[in-house]
Amino acid sequence: MSEIVHPLHRFIRPYVTSTTNCPGCGNGIAAQAILRAVDELGMTLDDFIFVTGIGCSAWIPSPFFDVDVLHTTHGRPIAFALGIKMGLPEKKVMVTSGDGDLAAIGGNHLIHNARRNVEMAVICLNNGIYGMTGGQAAPTTPMGLKTASTPYGTFENPFDISELVIAAGASFVARWTTHHARQLTASIKKAVQKKGFSFIEVITQCPVQYGRKTGSGSAVQMMKEYKEKSILMKEAAKLSKDELRGRIVVGELVDKEAPEMLDELNKMKRRASGEKA
Repeated sequence: MSEIVHPLHRFIRPYVTSTTNCPGCGNGIAAQAILRAVDELGMTLDDFIFVTGIGCSAWIPSPFFDVDVLHTTHGRPIAFALGIKMGLPEKKVMVTSGDGDLAAIGGNHLIHNARRNVEMAVICLNNGIYGMTGGQAAPTTPMGLKTASTPYGTFENPFDISELVIAAGASFVARWTTHHARQLTASIKKAVQKKGFSFIEVITQCPVQYGRKTGSGSAVQMMKEYKEKSILMKEAAKLSKDELRGRIVVGELVDKEAPEMLDELNKMKRRASGEKA
């Protein structure tokens, strides 16, 4: 009997034989969506440089993907990605990080690089909690949820990260859940090709931490909940805020053209040297 080989196996480092992901984690779905996007675009991982911060989602490309990866300090992946893009503008730069890494300690880098509209694709795995370090409350944790750091319930309003990035000025913003694997792949393809800052929020299950604390249960139950609660942006526009409470608005929220910082910087350099912009 011939050995069955996964069609995306060629993108995986040959010496990696296991994963750090917990059973039921949504990282595997996101990882496949990224690799399918690369494959369907006819690109290779040599076209990319990946950057990660600290957290569960950082282990998607590092060391799993056979690609150049910069595994950086907590909250700083977008700052490193900016440096890479400025030094190697011909490369596609992709950041994979979590809601805690990007929206808490890394929030300043997130909003200002969205404002600058620097060309990169940022994939934010939003599981609503700090999963790797014990299940503490994150910037996206729902109000009132009991966590390792809030035993009497959270008392802070959660971020809507996609709306935050839209307000900051990003060119492309999408939100999907791990239930929407095909749609996620399509949006990643657009993000990779977009001239500007692209941000994709992936609502993803963490059954080990979030699932236990909320009573959502297993990964299957959580994904079923995503399916039932999700509503496309066009349909959501017809409903009131009260009607949307508890729903997950999914879709490509913004897709626009805007000045990209490195292009504008190059124009400035040409003007400064006396060349025509």
